[in-house]
Amino acid sequence: MPTQAQAPAQPQAPAPATSSGTSPGPRKPRSGPPTWLRVLIPVLLILVWVAAFGAGGKSFGEVNKVAVNDQAEHLPASADATSVLHLQRGFRDGNIVPATLVFSREGAAGAAADAAPLTEADRIALESRLETIQGLHGVVPDSVSPLVLSEDGKAASAFVPLDKSVKISETVKNIRAELKDSGTDGISAYVTGPAGLSADISGAFRGLDGLLLIVALAVVLVILVIVYRSPLLPLIVLGTSVIALTAAISTVVALAKVDILLLSGQTQGILMILVIGAATDYSLLYVSRYREELRLGESKWDATVAALRGSFEPIAASAGTVVAGLLCLLLSDLNSNKALGPVAAIGIVFAFLASLTLLPALMLWAGRVAYWPVRPKFDSERVPGADGSLRAEAGPTAGPAAEPAKGVWPKVAGLVSRKPRVVWVVSLAVLLAAGAGMLQLKADGVPTSDFVIGHSDARDGQTVLGRHFPAGSGAPAVVIAPEGKMTDVVRELTGNDGVESVTVMAKSAPGGTAPVTADGIMAGRPGTTAPVAAVVDGKVMLQATLKDAPESPEAEATVKELRGNFADKGWGSDVLIGGTTAVAIDTNETTIHDRNLIIPVVLVVILLILMLLLRSVLAPVLLVGTVVVSFFAALGVSALVFNKVFNFPGADASVPLFGFVFLVALGIDYNIFLMTRVREESLKLGTRPGILRGLTATGGVITSAGIVLAATFAALGVLPVLFLAQISFIVAFGVLLDTFLVRTLLVPALCYDLGPRIWWPGNLKRNQIDSKL
Repeated sequence: MPTQAQAPAQPQAPAPATSSGTSPGPRKPRSGPPTWLRVLIPVLLILVWVAAFGAGGKSFGEVNKVAVNDQAEHLPASADATSVLHLQRGFRDGNIVPATLVFSREGAAGAAADAAPLTEADRIALESRLETIQGLHGVVPDSVSPLVLSEDGKAASAFVPLDKSVKISETVKNIRAELKDSGTDGISAYVTGPAGLSADISGAFRGLDGLLLIVALAVVLVILVIVYRSPLLPLIVLGTSVIALTAAISTVVALAKVDILLLSGQTQGILMILVIGAATDYSLLYVSRYREELRLGESKWDATVAALRGSFEPIAASAGTVVAGLLCLLLSDLNSNKALGPVAAIGIVFAFLASLTLLPALMLWAGRVAYWPVRPKFDSERVPGADGSLRAEAGPTAGPAAEPAKGVWPKVAGLVSRKPRVVWVVSLAVLLAAGAGMLQLKADGVPTSDFVIGHSDARDGQTVLGRHFPAGSGAPAVVIAPEGKMTDVVRELTGNDGVESVTVMAKSAPGGTAPVTADGIMAGRPGTTAPVAAVVDGKVMLQATLKDAPESPEAEATVKELRGNFADKGWGSDVLIGGTTAVAIDTNETTIHDRNLIIPVVLVVILLILMLLLRSVLAPVLLVGTVVVSFFAALGVSALVFNKVFNFPGADASVPLFGFVFLVALGIDYNIFLMTRVREESLKLGTRPGILRGLTATGGVITSAGIVLAATFAALGVLPVLFLAQISFIVAFGVLLDTFLVRTLLVPALCYDLGPRIWWPGNLKRNQIDSKL
């Protein structure tokens, strides 16, 4: 074989050959099942899927009822914050979620910093509002705390426990409506704290079952109509995707109801987009292959059988790769990550099943009419090219019996064949340069208050609260300690510069808590009996109000310092710190651990699947390597966009992990679609002509699939959720990068440069062409 420097002139590709080396002729009708069975099989498949669609349709309305958007519920079992969450239920009803009401004449933007203090009339009016709020459904009876004025007199706050068994978002909505008509001119009212943030997050996810699905389907429909110029085919493909999604949603909801799966708003959004995108991708691959087979034979049944044979392996390998990658998330110690794996995998399974059962049945029913007005005509003399023309050879040049190759993809194949090394080196350099931006990615976590993009009443309330009260008010650190160590623990807490004050859960105390001095002495209000600390299983519960805002770097540093001090005193296993700030710390630390563990496992699993599929070691290693480089490039560009264009406050620590799992698992799909066709053609023509034929034959369908998948993930951006907005951009941009650069230029050029060596250590069964190149 000549070296790159000695490469001969572009060889003339022979006339198309079958696996036996002969020119293709009319496909002989296959002997198959009788006519009645050919009618019955697709009819039964269609009826089964339609029945599943009808039965599962109501599940869309039930998703929000079973979804859990409380970050604390997603914590790992081993985290201190999780232990505290369970232990504190012994001190107060576990069904209580605290809300903090904030009143001030100063707006969240701080434009009226010199606003007048609240008057006595204001205080009376606000206390009247609190009495009304006490009677609202969802508010725990007789639990609203007295109104507390700030030291500067410009703000007031109150603590309102909400009943978790009643939908928190609805209760908060009613409270906000009541406060809006408070009868106090010029006073702004906010509902913040854990309940307020939870309500705002639920509101951000409100468009999941309507807006997101409509936008995603509309975008896909427009793209399919433009690509295929057919009114019926896009409806068949989208119908398949929607039915697959319905079946997946109904299954997931049923499992969530019996507590087998944990479903959140994030998981729900990703599931919808993933199923629509994957089912459409698989459908497009089948539709393209079916069109080819209709040109090679007159029988729709024979074309269906041949299309299933040709598309089953790449679709199955693609779905299997994505499912395997997603199931690797089960190794996560974070419940939210662990839950996404099986939920998304269920969606991919239904996308796979629908695309290889329902779609073929619908396409068999429609036949050539599905492609109207450009129907594929039977012409067994020539092979269809990727651009839709009929010619004898789809390579960059034509043999004696071929028509001139036309269209974009033969030109791309010509470029790859003329200068393969230049093409792949330049492509790799572009990806590496883009990947340098990854150093700017700030994925060390963001406060829950920044979870919602745009307006957030709870975030504004937290800002106002922090101006007039200790910034940690409304979300204190929760400390569980042995009764005998209470005084020592209180002394350690009050002696820390980051702690403003300490209270203890107490009996016969207003609001259930009492302030504690540095010596552990509890004092009641004048005229009341001194409270007594509540003791449960020999433990007491303390609440430490931090000077800094919850989840801020300063608050996290305080909690870490306290944990370290407790550990140094040998209290590590006895004294535990939980609460909002501790939840953020434990979540970020666990996410980083998961990222370092899961990413290598995903790579190994995908590599093994590709080795089995391509019967090679070198090709899978190169394919995975190209996708990994593409991921770094997508992350680098995304970091620059997040920081310089959107000015995001940062990124959740799980964003790189999810971006990797989705991009590598989905990005490898297009390499699978390409290389399975390359291998099929290489068995007929030899490796290098097979690479060119595979590139031109799959160019159109893979590009269409990539655009569709990118568009569906981009649709996640319609929801005002920071995590989903970042994931949507990373995956959408990364998929386009894989589609137009990695699969189009880098992989074909690299494989062409290596030639038959790409199948090492296997010995691909080939004809004499390889020996001549």
